[in-house]
Amino acid sequence: MTYGAAMAALIGLATTSSSMIGAALGLHVPISKRILAAMLAFAAGALMAALAIELAFESAQSLHRRGFEPRLAWAYVSSGFALGAVIYYTASRALETRGAAVRYPTLFLEYARQRKQRDTRQMIELLSKSDLLRHLPPEEVEQILTCVRNRELRLGEVLFRAGDPGDALYIVAQGTVEVLAAPSPSGDGELGQSIAELREGETFGEMAILSQGPRTATVRAVGEVKLLEIGKQDFELLIARDRELAAAVERLSHGRAISNLSRAGGNPAVWAKMASMSLDHLSRSEASKMLSEAGHGAGLAIVIGNILDTIPGCLVIGAKFDGFANLSLTLMLGMFIGGIPEAAASAAMLRRAAFRPKTIFGLWSTVLIAGSIAAAIGQIFIGSSDSLTAIFSQAVAGGAVLALITHAMIPEALHQGGSLVVLPTVGGFLFALYFSLAQAAV
Repeated sequence: MTYGAAMAALIGLATTSSSMIGAALGLHVPISKRILAAMLAFAAGALMAALAIELAFESAQSLHRRGFEPRLAWAYVSSGFALGAVIYYTASRALETRGAAVRYPTLFLEYARQRKQRDTRQMIELLSKSDLLRHLPPEEVEQILTCVRNRELRLGEVLFRAGDPGDALYIVAQGTVEVLAAPSPSGDGELGQSIAELREGETFGEMAILSQGPRTATVRAVGEVKLLEIGKQDFELLIARDRELAAAVERLSHGRAISNLSRAGGNPAVWAKMASMSLDHLSRSEASKMLSEAGHGAGLAIVIGNILDTIPGCLVIGAKFDGFANLSLTLMLGMFIGGIPEAAASAAMLRRAAFRPKTIFGLWSTVLIAGSIAAAIGQIFIGSSDSLTAIFSQAVAGGAVLALITHAMIPEALHQGGSLVVLPTVGGFLFALYFSLAQAAV
C-alpha cells in the first residue's frame, strides 16, 4: 500500500470512528432525541453542500476544462449521481427485507407497515367476499383482523360434528365444505345425509353460538380447504359492539340471504381496496413482534447495510485526498457528525431487537474497517487518475451518498425531532458552503 493510500485509510478510519461513539451513547447514555435529530439534520445539510460544491460542481468544472459544453458536463455528472442513487436504493431495499431495516426506527416502521399490508391483503380479499362481514365500514377492518385465525382441513376431515359445542364461526377461504344432517338416533356411527355445500366467502357455524346450544349439523371438507376462524368470545364481542353485524347474523341464521350490506355498494374489490388503506396504523404489539422477527438472523444483512452506508462517502474522501492541505473537510465533518446519531438510534433499535451490546459493537465495528478500506481504494483507483472514468466513479459514489441522506438521514431526523430539524439542516448546508468558499479563497 502506498503512503497516500495508507493516509487515506487512516482518514477513513477517523471519519467513521464516530459510529462507535454513537453506539455507546445509544446503549448507555440517555440523550434527547431532539439533540440527536438536530445533529443528524446538520450533518445531512453539510453533506448536501459538500456533494453539490466539492464533488458535483468541481467535477463539472473539470469536464468543462476538458472541452465539454456545460450541458454535456452536467449530463455526464448527473448520470453518475443517478446511477449511484439507483444502486444504493436497490441494494438498501433488498437488505431491509432481510432484516437490515431494524437499524433505524424510520426504516423499520416503513418495513413493518409494508409487511402488514402484504400479510393482510389476502385476508382482506377473503373477508370482502363474505356478505356477513362486508357491511362493516372498511376503516374498521382492523378490529376484525385481530380476531381472525387461519384453519386448514384435509380431504374428508370433519371440522365438527352435530352435538359438539359451538366454539367458533367460520368463513370458507378456499375450497368447499359439505354440511351433513345430524345422524339418525340409532347411533350407527355413520354421518348424516349431505344437505348443503358451502364455498369461498360463505359463512357457517354462527347458529350454535347465537343459540348457546350444540352444533346442529356436521361439517366435512370436500378436498383441501382453508378457513378463516373467529372464536366464540371474539365473535360475541364483535356483535355486541355492532348492531348491524348482530342483525346480519340473525338474518344469516334464518335464511342465509344477506344483500346490500356493504358500504362499498356490494363491490368486494372496492371494499378490499378501502380496507387496505386503513392499515397504516401499527400497534405496539405488532411492531414488537415484527422487530423481533426481523432482527432474528439479520446480523449479516445489518453488517452489509452498515457497510453500504459507509463505502460511498469514504470512496469520495479517499479519491479527493491529495495531501492534508487538500482534505475534503466538509464531507468528512458531515459523515463524522452524522455517524453519531445514526449509530445511537441504530444501537437502541438493535437492543430492542434483542441484540447484545457486544454484538452491536461488533456490527458497528465493521463500519470502521469498511471506511478505511473504501478510502484507500478510492485513493488508489480513483484519486490517482484524472480520467473520465475517475470523474464518473466519484459521481456514482456521490449519488449513493445523496440517496443515503434522503433515504435514511433526513427521515430519521424528522422522526426523532419533528419539523424543527429544517433549521439545523439549513445551518449545516450554510456552514459547509462557508467552509468550501473559505478553502477556495486560500
